[in-house]
Amino acid sequence: MKDPSTNDSFPIHPTGPDGLLFEGPVYRYTLVSPLVDEHDPMVIARRASLRDEGVPCLVTLKRVEMPPKGERRQRAVEEVQLATRLHHPGIAEVYGLEEYQGEPYVVMEHTLGIFLATAMETALLLGKTLAPAHAVYIVAQVADALHYASNSQGEDGRPLHVVHRAVSPTSIRLEFSGRVKLTDFSLAYSRMVGRVDTSSKVLRADLAYAAPEVMRRQKPDGRADLYSLGMVLLEMLSGQYPLDSPDERLPFRESPDAIRYNARVRAERPSWTSVGELADRILSFGPEDVERVAQKVPEQLKGILHKALRVHPDDRYQSGGEMRDELCAWLNDQGMPFGLSEAAAELGALIRDKPTPQETRAFPIEKGVLPTPEEEATEEETKDWSE
Repeated sequence: MKDPSTNDSFPIHPTGPDGLLFEGPVYRYTLVSPLVDEHDPMVIARRASLRDEGVPCLVTLKRVEMPPKGERRQRAVEEVQLATRLHHPGIAEVYGLEEYQGEPYVVMEHTLGIFLATAMETALLLGKTLAPAHAVYIVAQVADALHYASNSQGEDGRPLHVVHRAVSPTSIRLEFSGRVKLTDFSLAYSRMVGRVDTSSKVLRADLAYAAPEVMRRQKPDGRADLYSLGMVLLEMLSGQYPLDSPDERLPFRESPDAIRYNARVRAERPSWTSVGELADRILSFGPEDVERVAQKVPEQLKGILHKALRVHPDDRYQSGGEMRDELCAWLNDQGMPFGLSEAAAELGALIRDKPTPQETRAFPIEKGVLPTPEEEATEEETKDWSE
């Protein structure tokens, strides 16, 4: 397959022989393969000690935009430091921050698997959705990780009240072993003493799945993450993005309220539409919309969705543990166990059955999961030449 890192459009390039990306004070990083090429470019790299200590391992390098100096840079560094405090089997480890020629990279644990966004898109290309038990299992694991993050403590023993703020299909990693990992705490908020606050004019979140209070520019707590997780569950179970218009024939026009919102607020991360349009859709999304999107969802699961997606935080699940327990109770009520081995089998079957590029001419965001027809042709030519 053609290596996207050799294309000038891919922003992370080797700088030396044998795929050398850069050397930090302690480790050397060499390119293994690109991973995601969107607004947050990522690659898989091999990390080895410069002193030949320990065994080389695979890590994910995520290049992040960081101001050269000032409070915004301090806040970005704090977010990485915050993420390194989190140690939970359902959270991808963050090892720290490396800089090379002024470009900062977050160094994270690399796991063998795919992003949930890739799994969902692959399923849709096959004309189906993820199995309800698989979807519930995934969300229960993430709810457990969020419960831990919200209740984690600082060095002074006080709760950090960590809020992820970017729970979405692109921050959830599905391992081939069946494990689920929550990644990307780069937008995390906490009450850590001495933290630099974000400007009230900047929305720091994955806005496509944000809770109403985030769009109202109120300080979020862990219940905002549970709303985002509810949106992810609704999308998995229904096979459609919940905020899409019910009538796709209607022309897109921003309302006057959305235009005024855009003039006052900006998003720190790009999204598929303007921040004002998203605010319009999120703030008007209510129980009747949940009911409309979840028409084919089992009633008990529909009740869980309604509770997770209440407009007011006081009406939602009050902790990740509470949401996790209800999801696990639903799984137990099905009379069939669903755990690591079942999740691994579901994911393996999905990847095995993925459609060919010729059938769809579409592919998920993740590199190497479903190559384009052009990439597949290049791969075939290379194989024929080698044989």
